[in-house]
Amino acid sequence: MYDELYAAWRMEIESTDLGSLAVDFYARVGDYLRKIKEENRMLDKKSIKTSLLEHELMNAKRMVQETVLIRYRKIAKKILEGKKVPAESLAAEEAKLCSDIAPSADAFNRFATNLAQGQVAKVEVETVVHKRVALRFIKPVPSIIGADMQTYGPFLVEDVASVPVENAKILVKQGLAKQVEIS
Repeated sequence: MYDELYAAWRMEIESTDLGSLAVDFYARVGDYLRKIKEENRMLDKKSIKTSLLEHELMNAKRMVQETVLIRYRKIAKKILEGKKVPAESLAAEEAKLCSDIAPSADAFNRFATNLAQGQVAKVEVETVVHKRVALRFIKPVPSIIGADMQTYGPFLVEDVASVPVENAKILVKQGLAKQVEIS
């Protein structure tokens, strides 16, 4: 996974175009980082392998952060320019975030166009209410960004938490959690 992460990072820093990522790229990166942490916890803290794993984790975290930031800027630029972001280039999480951002960018562009023509219109912002669902986790899950853009987790086995419905469906479908019925 390190090699794939490195390739994605290089692609993003060396090109002005948005690179293509696998739909499950971020999920696999999250698993990879979690496994490094777990493996490192099990080792003797003075061993060479521990030191190497710490450096690998540090480098991987830096590449993830830079890759996400660079891709965010490229995606936001396309959206603000009114260009279509190619869905086949996006990971699942990015596709969801783009679908949430695009309507706001369109509304802002309409507002700016109307204002330039001397038309001042009242701006109405659509408020999205994210329903929440209680889940019991049956597998460990790293921190996630919810549909409401809040951070949830990390979760351990048997943790119970309330998360947005959109995220709950995915977690249940992946066999990571079960819905808790509250009466």
